[in-house]
Amino acid sequence: MSETTLLQVEELKQYFPIGKNRVVKAVDGISFSIRRGETFGLVGESGCGKSTTGRSVLGITKPTSGRILYDGEDIASFTKAQRMKFKKSAQMIFQDPYACLDPRMTISSIIKEGMEVHFRYSKKEADDRVRDLLDKVGLTEDYASRFPHELSGGQRQRIGIARALAVEPEFIVCDEPIAALDVSIQAQVVNLLMKVQEERGHAYLFISHDLSMVRHISDYIGVMYLGSLVETAVRDEIYSHPLHPYTKALFSAIPKPDPDMNWAKTRIHLEGEVPSPINTPEGCKFCARCPHATEQCRRETPQLRDMGAGHRVACHRIEEL
Repeated sequence: MSETTLLQVEELKQYFPIGKNRVVKAVDGISFSIRRGETFGLVGESGCGKSTTGRSVLGITKPTSGRILYDGEDIASFTKAQRMKFKKSAQMIFQDPYACLDPRMTISSIIKEGMEVHFRYSKKEADDRVRDLLDKVGLTEDYASRFPHELSGGQRQRIGIARALAVEPEFIVCDEPIAALDVSIQAQVVNLLMKVQEERGHAYLFISHDLSMVRHISDYIGVMYLGSLVETAVRDEIYSHPLHPYTKALFSAIPKPDPDMNWAKTRIHLEGEVPSPINTPEGCKFCARCPHATEQCRRETPQLRDMGAGHRVACHRIEEL
């Protein structure tokens, strides 16, 4: 592991039993790493396992198998003291700003909660810290005495960010933090995250299906399909030269700001439905929807291969496409 690597995920699997001899393969053997101060964007269709990956990385759900190394240490072997330190260092911004805040608590109490667990602040120090955090996320100190139902969705999400920042973490999982927000607010929240990262050097796992925002904030990007990573690369490389047929189809859905372009002709339409994560097909999971699939694709599961410059793709026919 590189000295600059903060998080290393190795062959992570997250299966959920749903009956006798049946499991949902939500995450099926993915590997990636995130360096200090870097943002790793994770994209894919709804239900592909992005949020489950984020929760598994933080230990919210115990992985079925695989290893998660944080600062070189396996989180599964942490002692109680190490676990507490990890909880302080790794935080999460949740997807739904309406469900992640306790409606019975004031904004001040919500932000203070983590601080009371991990720090020994006096009441004045804690109140000062709350005011500083509210100012950092673009809210006034008047919000400290309010309750969540008095805030808009964008304001609630800012409180979620302030809560995550309250314990001074190194790593934050951003689980679709802009999905429930108006378009006019989305850019404000993403720019806020980038500003905080520039000031404090946080590392982010940024989970989203908004491909334009992922491109704006990420340094490195991974594309998931049915629980597996099908392509990973540096941001500009993957957006300029997507190689996997699924990545090409996914990126073709990004609207182009060009009135002279016939967008409908550039859009790649995939046939068929996403297979069930309960009965995943043998071989390549994408082969049922891929126009280039061969018998080898239906038989053998492709592994991520390095195509140069850190661009990795899981496809048997990549040289022919």
